[in-house]
Order: sequence, then structure tokens, then C-alpha cells
Amino acid sequence: MTTATPVVVVSRVDDVTADAVTEELNRRRVPVVRLDPGDFPGDLSVAARLDEDGMRGYARTRTRVADLDRVRSVYWRRPRPYTAPSGTGEQDARWAREEARYGLGGVLASLPGAHYVNHPWRNRDAEYKPAQLTVAARCGFSVPPTLLTNDETAARDFIREHGSVVYKPLRSTDYFSADGRALTVWVEEVAPTELNAGIAHTMHLFQKRVRSVADLRVTAVGEGVFTVRIDGSPGLDWRRHYDILSYSLIETPPDLAKSVRRYLNAFGLVFGAFDFGMDRDGRIWLYECNPNGQFAWFPEPITGRIVTAVADQLQHAGEHRAR
Repeated sequence: MTTATPVVVVSRVDDVTADAVTEELNRRRVPVVRLDPGDFPGDLSVAARLDEDGMRGYARTRTRVADLDRVRSVYWRRPRPYTAPSGTGEQDARWAREEARYGLGGVLASLPGAHYVNHPWRNRDAEYKPAQLTVAARCGFSVPPTLLTNDETAARDFIREHGSVVYKPLRSTDYFSADGRALTVWVEEVAPTELNAGIAHTMHLFQKRVRSVADLRVTAVGEGVFTVRIDGSPGLDWRRHYDILSYSLIETPPDLAKSVRRYLNAFGLVFGAFDFGMDRDGRIWLYECNPNGQFAWFPEPITGRIVTAVADQLQHAGEHRAR
């Protein structure tokens, strides 16, 4: 079945955030084609023709077909990695995956006239924490003193200068124990005695600890800015304690909202999930911005309000451009 002017949702099956937005679009009777590049080539086929008139063609799943030149908007969430057919030799599989990445990935990133939330290349650019913090400072956010280094002496000097310092991973990368269990690297305070020559093996991010009295998750969708105050975390990283925390939707300080919009514009983003800590003096410190952060874990009505804002972006993108 060919779907007219659809919203294309690009994500894996087990994505509750994409599920919530898709359900809202379905409720509004907005046509949706959901696909996962990780299903290519087995359950996803694509034919894209390019000439002086632009791009035409289709993307076909087992149940839906989207005309590439009629896509209204794209919700780029969390697709699985590109794959090769089972039984393919290692070298051929590597070649096939890269051809899929640059071929299929290039097609999905170049849909004519489509409105992206967010464009995958903008997501990629905005994932680098050094870039995030540099741009954040220019946009008026308070940024904790930060060190990126593989030099043990520099790390020791930084701790000596700032006293209480935390370590943060630069990216969420799959890491497994010897028995195959998935492990998570959390934000942790670092003592000088814990530093060793292993720092030289790769880059590390150290940051002055913010003595926070509350955390803030600010989710921005276009012009909408939703600020959730998070209380009750017994440790540094509130993500370890979702179930015991309290969440309150609060008024966004005007200066914070302005900085958020400047930041989105700097990276060419429509959506961003910002994490902040608020100290005893009420100063708000930016930790990071996830350009593709999740939000469906919030209690209602918080999740519903963000879902509505995302669905509005996806549904009305074409009409907005036409005016």
C-alpha cells in the first residue's frame, strides 16, 4: 500500500519514544511509514532515481510504501546499524554495510522537501561533547570547568585546582562483561588516587562537580521548551534511579529558553534534550544536550505534552513551509 505524503519514522522496533509519537500521529490520521535501516536489505527495499528533476522512487517495507518525493517529514530516532545478508563473508559484509550506509543512508538524508526532526547529519554533528560545551558557552549557558585529556599529569593538576571532579564518558558505547552482560559507565566522582597511567590510552572527560540541589531536563521541540525539575536523586547520576525520583513540569526561565533556542539554531536542530544541574545559589549549569534524547519515560502529563509538540512538528511541517 502506497502511503500519500507520509511521516517517515526511522527507528528500531523497541523504541517506546517512537511508539508514542507514532500512536499520536495515527490518532490524528496522519499517514506513517515506519522503517529501520537495520532491516535492509531483507525486509526493506529502496529504488531512488536521480536526474535534473530531483529524486523520485520508493522505500518499501513489508506493509507500506513511501514515495520518496512525497515524504512530508522524517522523525529520525534510533535505527539499528546497517547489516549484510547472513552468510556473507567478513570482507564482503563490511563492504555491503558501508554501501548501505552511504547509499540508503544518503537517500534517507536527502528526501526532497522533507522536514527532519532531526536531520541525521545534524544529530551526528551535535553528539560531540567538546562541540556541545563550546557552542553552549557561546549561547550563554553556564558550563562547568571541563578537561579533555589523555595526560595523567594534566588530570591530576585539574583535580588539584578544582577539588571535587567527576569523570563522564564521551559517548554511550556498548560495553559488556566477560559473561556477556551489558554494562553502563555512569558519571562518577574521581579521587586523585584513582588516576593512573591508563589515562594515556584514550581521551577522558573530567569536569568540576556541580553541588546540585536538583536536576533539570529541558526538552526543546521547535519553539516549545519543556522544563522538568528532577528531585530525589541519591547519587551523582540521576539516570541510575528513575523509579524513585520525582518529576515536576516547571516554568522555563526566559534566559534559559533563549539560550536553548540559540543552541538549537547553532547546530541546525529542531529537537534537543538538555541536562542541567541547579546549585544552592540557583545557578543552572549545563551538562550536555542529547540531540536525540528519549522522553517517553516521563510520567503523564509530561510525556503527552512533548509527544504533542513532536507530532505537531511532523504533521504540519509541509503546511508551515508552504505559507
